[in-house]
Amino acid sequence: MEHKSGCLICGKEIVYLHSSEKGKCVYCNNEFDVNERCEEGHYICNKCHGSGAMDIIEEYCLKTSSVDPIEIANIIMSHPSVKMHGNEHHFLLPAVMLTVYYNLTNNTEALVLQLKKAKKRSEMVPGGFCGTHGNCGAGVGSGIFISLITEATPLSKNEWQLSNLATAKSLYSIAMHGGPRCCKRDVYLSIIETSKLLDEQFNISIPLNNTISCNFSSYNKECLYKNCIFYK
Repeated sequence: MEHKSGCLICGKEIVYLHSSEKGKCVYCNNEFDVNERCEEGHYICNKCHGSGAMDIIEEYCLKTSSVDPIEIANIIMSHPSVKMHGNEHHFLLPAVMLTVYYNLTNNTEALVLQLKKAKKRSEMVPGGFCGTHGNCGAGVGSGIFISLITEATPLSKNEWQLSNLATAKSLYSIAMHGGPRCCKRDVYLSIIETSKLLDEQFNISIPLNNTISCNFSSYNKECLYKNCIFYK
């Protein structure tokens, strides 16, 4: 979510340079001659500053080499196009996990097509799905991710089971942490549960920060505050 002032990523003050210098955009990773950046060195190019949420998710995931899903999710969710709540989070979850999975398995060439598939599938999960269908879109995103990396179909056996198990584990965790909705909280919980499943079923260890702190509570009028495990 966009900071009210300063850097959109971290909120620090913007530094205006006396002469231009080379800088990489945080989102697209392209290099520019920059005349301003934040105190922490973050720079966002004009194109990325105005990109739509779905586009920025896809573009950033294709550029990053990170294997930390919380870090990737937080950077993307800091972009102004990604709202506090919205169906962009239904694509965000599988996109982040696909990125980490293919970066860890050194198969980033597969990521391009898989992200397009994830985007198409996530578009079938409309906003408000958590309240009207009892299925949080972030939780469904866990199943989308597993179905893609296992090439599951309705006729699959183990792949079908694992895809549904991923969704079930994420939804259970989301449900047990209570309502009302919070897309950021549900993304964090789904990342945690999906990462556990990857470790248990695929022997792929995902590096997760043990202390996830949410920076978005001030934008959420339904925030649980101290009753949320991610509240800072």
